[in-house]
Amino acid sequence: MSGIERRRFVALGDSFTEGVGDWNDGLPNGVRGWADRVAEKLAKAEKGWEYANLAIRSKRLHQIVDGQLEHALDLRPSLVSVYAGGNDILDLGTDVSDLLGQYEDFVRRLAATGATLVLFTGYDVKVNPLLEPLKRRNWLYNSRVRQLAEELDAVLVDYWCFDAYADKRMWDADRLHMSKAGHKFLARQVLDHLGVPHRMKPKEWEPPVRRTSREWAAAQRTWVRDWVVPLIGRKLRGVTLGDHLSPRWPEPVRVPRKGGLRRYAEEHPEVMANTPGWIPYSPR
Repeated sequence: MSGIERRRFVALGDSFTEGVGDWNDGLPNGVRGWADRVAEKLAKAEKGWEYANLAIRSKRLHQIVDGQLEHALDLRPSLVSVYAGGNDILDLGTDVSDLLGQYEDFVRRLAATGATLVLFTGYDVKVNPLLEPLKRRNWLYNSRVRQLAEELDAVLVDYWCFDAYADKRMWDADRLHMSKAGHKFLARQVLDHLGVPHRMKPKEWEPPVRRTSREWAAAQRTWVRDWVVPLIGRKLRGVTLGDHLSPRWPEPVRVPRKGGLRRYAEEHPEVMANTPGWIPYSPR
């Protein structure tokens, strides 16, 4: 990553890249996430890095293309990351062939900028046996991502292969988004793939405590009540948690080498005011 005259990291996508699950009330949209952490380490490693994050939770691929692509191209990134399509995979009516075609066109336009391109496969989240049939869609998606990464000489972060995410503590309460520990782990992986020095250490946990069948059943009821039922309700109403949100960092910010983006937000309170409709992520 050294030797680049313009150092500008632009991140595109949905909740995965926005940072949902890594909660922080002092940052736009109430989250931090792996991309913020990568931007901060880039700034520490080399002076002059700027960062924009255009990702918004719940967005489908066509919304990301329509709402983020042209802006990202205008920003002329030297490093660009994208994960998009995961929400489409979970929508029962999705035509996978059409989705993959849209994804390929999207990625090729980003690759044409000449920026270092970072792509991600999708993880097989073990949420509920009812969603197991959707795994085949994810495998097809991952196969296309790997093919494109090789063809376009992109940096491939093969999220699907990371065994660390088998630990439930790597996931937030909704079981679909990474927890803070999950975002930290992914940030380390991205930095390692880019060859950026850092001192981020892996989370050291005690072995998980095995739950009784009664505890497991109670946890399932809580999850269904707090997350599944509200999710179904939103789908029936045709609304999403990202409908009233704006990108967290819509224009490039110069990341402070000391204090990072939290310091930037403290010194520029307007970045919080410029996220209209911000609400903490909640099941309701």
